[in-house]
Amino acid sequence: MDAAYDVIIIGGGPIGIACALTAQRAGLSYLVIEKGCLTNSLYNYPLYMTFFSTSERLEIGNIPFVCINPKPNRPEALEYYRRVTTSNQLNVKLFEEVTGIIPNGTEYMVHTPKGKYHGRHVVIATGFYDIPNKLNVPGEDLPKVTHYYKDPHFYATRKVIVIGANNSAVDAALETYRKGAQVTMIIREDGIGKRVKYWVKPDIENRIAEGSIKAYYHSGLAAVRENEADILTPDGIVTIPNDFVIAMTGYQPNFDFLQKAGIALSDDAKKYPAYNPLTMETNMPRIYLAGVVCGGMDTHVWFIENSREHADKIIQHIRSRA
Repeated sequence: MDAAYDVIIIGGGPIGIACALTAQRAGLSYLVIEKGCLTNSLYNYPLYMTFFSTSERLEIGNIPFVCINPKPNRPEALEYYRRVTTSNQLNVKLFEEVTGIIPNGTEYMVHTPKGKYHGRHVVIATGFYDIPNKLNVPGEDLPKVTHYYKDPHFYATRKVIVIGANNSAVDAALETYRKGAQVTMIIREDGIGKRVKYWVKPDIENRIAEGSIKAYYHSGLAAVRENEADILTPDGIVTIPNDFVIAMTGYQPNFDFLQKAGIALSDDAKKYPAYNPLTMETNMPRIYLAGVVCGGMDTHVWFIENSREHADKIIQHIRSRA
């Protein structure tokens, strides 16, 4: 641990793995540190999730992602990124959370509960899936309320509220409905989101139109209690019986972690981190950003398919300095 790595990569998701592959091929010493399992965010996606993109757009390091279906699902993606990591013998430490990035002369000291690692450069590729956007309503802390959705079987025969109108919310509403749940959607806007997968959007709209799924538009959750919930609608408060609330309100990067590392954020609500889009280097010398963490609160700007190039930009800039 005393020897300094050329680059320490924080985050073992697809983009962190892409940075590791690129560093390895460039002959740089590197280490990936991931606080959970490999591709932890993907692992925590819903069991039956299907990606919007085709498999070739999810490939990293020019390693083919072979998929029978037009669009891969969660198990196929987990298998692909795991095989990429193991077959290339990438240097990855799992279940080890980074607690600090401390400048140390021309290097950085990366702290975890298990050790301290020296790195000449640091790449932060931590994504945004760890911190949900809270509703800040009474009862949100009840066990019946969750900001993560995994398996529809859990909600069979229950009265379920789903908050949101984009892909995660629509998937949760349709899947729980088909497992026998009585589903009510609370939607802030006047309809289903425009970014919803094109093969799913007609399905949810038809289920709402026929009354199989109840939807309140221009509405929000006002309060949650053990056996019921209040919905603020244009016509006033509506109280309905309720067993579970699935709040698909989105997520945000760990801004505290970025700021403690010295990375500046914009003063507006977007909280854009400061970085050079040509090199991905932040205002902190030799600290880089990669992947969706670059978007601040705009979590729908960066995806695997359009941030894979961050790895090439970062490693090219590191090599040019060497």
